[in-house]
Amino acid sequence: MPLVAHTDLPTFRRLREEGQEILSVERARHQDIREMHIGFLNMMPDAALEATERQFFRLVGAANPIVQFHIHPFTIAGLPRGESAQAHIERYYESFEQIQQDGLDGLIVSGANVTHQRLPDEPFWKPLTEVFDWARHNVTSILCSCLATHALFEYSTGIPRTHMGFKRWGVYSHRVVERRHPLVSNINTRFDVPHSRFNEVFREDMERAGLKVLVESAEAGVHLAVSPDFLRVVFFQGHPEYDTISLLKEYKREVMRHYHGEREDYPPFPEHYFTVEVGDILNEYGRQLRSARRAGRPPPEFPEREVVRHLDNTWRDTAKAVFNNWLGLIYQVTDHDRRKPFMDHVDPENPLGLSL
Repeated sequence: MPLVAHTDLPTFRRLREEGQEILSVERARHQDIREMHIGFLNMMPDAALEATERQFFRLVGAANPIVQFHIHPFTIAGLPRGESAQAHIERYYESFEQIQQDGLDGLIVSGANVTHQRLPDEPFWKPLTEVFDWARHNVTSILCSCLATHALFEYSTGIPRTHMGFKRWGVYSHRVVERRHPLVSNINTRFDVPHSRFNEVFREDMERAGLKVLVESAEAGVHLAVSPDFLRVVFFQGHPEYDTISLLKEYKREVMRHYHGEREDYPPFPEHYFTVEVGDILNEYGRQLRSARRAGRPPPEFPEREVVRHLDNTWRDTAKAVFNNWLGLIYQVTDHDRRKPFMDHVDPENPLGLSL
């Protein structure tokens, strides 16, 4: 069922223009359908703030449960903001205090850019852990993306992520390794997921902490795991929310950083993402760019339009299916009162009643 545009957040308008069904509050009131309230803690930097909104809102809005989804975006202190992004947040986002007062059925936590190797040294660490502490007692399930996975895992277990010495960057093949969990029910046994990170939490660390690994890649490591109770925390190391062009945008940014002298080496291609045709286009562009840099000329125009028509999205359908399953599982056990995480008969230590 559709999202409900309960505020005038521009993301709702953008998604409606893409063809996604978005209900007005007035129309929603005339439907005898249960509401679910999903929080979205957006920690992404200014340039990706609204794009990340759209990515996660799309995945929630594509779910099938007979539910009206109200998404409540908010952010935390310790994240540098420019004037435009701050104005967007002040106009459209809720405060964490309001979120705590009203309650949530589920919570999505985005990734973030970091400036320190040790996550506890980040300015946003304390505000983030305060959200984690509240959500673990008051929200049915928390879904963490990439950096949020590393942060909550370290905060919960004391086990820090490991710097790999290189950037894991590209689109990688994955397999479901625990098919009995309903989170991966009715999805492909093999599918692709984008990754973009320098750090990793390894399978052996997750299993030592009691997590159940559900999906992993021979190249990229664990993508999807769940907490020992099988639902309260869902950990993603990859980026199933990425748009088709997200990695292209990252590659373009790194190319421009090289041109401006912010990185010494010319960036390699993201793995398993570009076709041969795209490789030829971008190799030629690289030659032109390096020539312009040596001569002190402005950079040639990046051939984004020419490249985009060759890109494939090989992960979106599976991402939608996993989010659909996650929201459906929350629906089965959460209380109608969103300030209460479970119905009275549900065991918080094993809300799904599983024995895997």
